[in-house]
Formats: sequence, C-alpha cells, structure tokens
Amino acid sequence: MLKGEPLFVAGVNNHYLPFGSPAEVTRVLDDAVAMNANVVRTFIQPVIGSLDGTTPTIWNWRSTADSSNLNVHGVVMMAWDPIRARMVVNDGPDGLQRIDFLLDEARKRGLKVILAFLDFWSYTGGAQQMRAWYGSDDEYSFFAKDPRTIADYKRWVKTVITRVNSINGVSYAADPTIFSWELMNEPDIHPAPLLATWLNEMAVYVKSLDRNHLLASGHSNPTGEFPDMAISKIDFGTWHGYPRFNGITPEQMTDRISAFCSMSVAFNKPVLLEEFGWSKAHANQLDVYGSWMQALYNSDCAGWVVWRLVSRQDSGLFPADPVDGFDIHNDGGQLWTLMQSAAKKQIDKQAKVEALSAP
Repeated sequence: MLKGEPLFVAGVNNHYLPFGSPAEVTRVLDDAVAMNANVVRTFIQPVIGSLDGTTPTIWNWRSTADSSNLNVHGVVMMAWDPIRARMVVNDGPDGLQRIDFLLDEARKRGLKVILAFLDFWSYTGGAQQMRAWYGSDDEYSFFAKDPRTIADYKRWVKTVITRVNSINGVSYAADPTIFSWELMNEPDIHPAPLLATWLNEMAVYVKSLDRNHLLASGHSNPTGEFPDMAISKIDFGTWHGYPRFNGITPEQMTDRISAFCSMSVAFNKPVLLEEFGWSKAHANQLDVYGSWMQALYNSDCAGWVVWRLVSRQDSGLFPADPVDGFDIHNDGGQLWTLMQSAAKKQIDKQAKVEALSAP
C-alpha cells in the first residue's frame, strides 16, 4: 500500500548503481522511468580486503572493465583495517555518499528503491569478503554463526539505517524513497536451521532501528517453500526465477509463477518475483517473456523486478553481456517494448484495483 492505495511493483534490477559514475547512475534511473518502472533494486557494494593489500581482496577490485562488468572505480563501502584489526566503513564520496546520490536522484524521478544491505556472493566482495577477513573459507555457514561477522553486519546495518543523506538531509530511516530494506541478496546460508536463526535475529534487529520501512530477506527461495515469510518481522516474500540455474524449462517457470505467487495468500503477505531472466541466446526469448509477464499479471504476486536493466556506459556503448544474456536496454527493440508494455499494464492493474475499491 502507498498512501492508503494498492501499489503493484513493476521494477528493474541494476547492480552498478552504487559504484557507477553519476552519469551512468542517472541514465539507469532515466531508463527505468522510460520503461514505466516504479521501483529499482540494488545491493550496497563493494566490500574489499584492506586498502594496503595486506588483507587480500578475494575479487578483482582493480578491474578496468566497464561499470556493468564490475569496474567499481575505487568505490569501497567496507574494508578491513589491519592496524586496528577491525572493519571500517567508508562514508565519504567514494563510499556511502554514492547511496546518498542514488536515493536523491531516484526521489527526483518518483522512483522507489529496494536496498539490500549486502550481497551474499563474492562478485564485489559481499558476505564472502567479510568472512575472508577472518581467514575462513567456509562460504555457507561461517558468516551467519561467527560472532565477529554477526557484529560486523549489525554495525553495518546500523550505520546505513541511521545515516542522514548528505545531499538532502533526510534520514534513511525516514526516507520515503526507500521502498524496503533486504537483509541480503540471496543469503544462501546452510544449513536451514542456521539460516532461519540468522534471518530472525537480523530481522528483529533491523526493525528495532527502523519501523518505517518494509523488510524482506532477499532470499531466492528456489523451492517455493518461503520459510522466511513465517518470520513475523519479514513483511513480504521474495523469489528469483532462472530456468538456466534452477534446472527447469520456461514452461515450468510459468507454472512456478502461479504456484509461488499464491504463497501470498497462504502467508497473508505480499510476494515479489524480484529477479528473473531468460537469455537472448534463445530464439524464443520474446515469447517466453511475454508468457511470463502475462502469468505475473494474472497471479497473486504484488509485482516483479526484472534482472537486469543496464544503460549506456560512459563509453557511449551498452555493456557487453556475454555470460547471461539477460540485459535489457533502452534501445527501442522488441524486448524493450515488451517490458515497457508489461510495466504499463501493471500500473493499469493498480488503477483498476483502485477504481474497484472506490466508494
């Protein structure tokens, strides 16, 4: 709900919003508006070892590729201080001020932002870099059970939530531009009881700092069981759908849309399909997306957030997408037009619900 009226989400993911150049960030936001989107989703990143290199960075922080392909241009959100043997947070121009800029520019365009506090994966450090600070090679459980990483995560969360935007003076905890927080992008924590314990503890902690915003786990929930939705402090469910990675066909993905979205009824909480993609390498990409968008429109889901919208880099070119083939560009092409129409239809769905509920 927004101002007492139903809100259906037509959204886009973009991973380089925290570290792209100001022009690259605003191009993405402008393209989101042009696509009729009302929500953008990103993760707060990157995380490195130490600036002096004595504590290794486990990913290629010095990449000279474009922003879309993880050249972060020296941006750092968190790092290890080897002298004091502790995490340090960068709140400067190449740190959290980048999030200030993102939120302020989104506000100007009437966009809402889903912010995941952290990424689980190591592409730009994330939780994997944080456990590596302590010499662990345990990818799936160390972060969620070691007292040091738990303390680091809570300190980071508190720093973000209690931050005051350096551009507009608005506290993050009171910023209506923030659609929701997410505990982490795809927290693939094992075993399941450890995941449940960590999610519950961190959800309670976030809500103790901020009761103004929605909270989701950010979990991909690939089996459709949604154990996170049983946690009282989690406000809505999330799932990610990629036939390539889930070992299913596009037709089975369509079936999942109906089944997984219906969990909103079971838990009496909204559900978002907040990542999905089918590669352009497949000749039937347009047909598949068309089928999925219609299924989502007819489903119990509160909306969708497609992976991923990317815009022209500072080179003037769209980034190469040789790996996944999921990229969506504002290029006037058939996929762009399809997603524009699907987002507009989602907005029209909102208007229809509002009309039906009017006295």
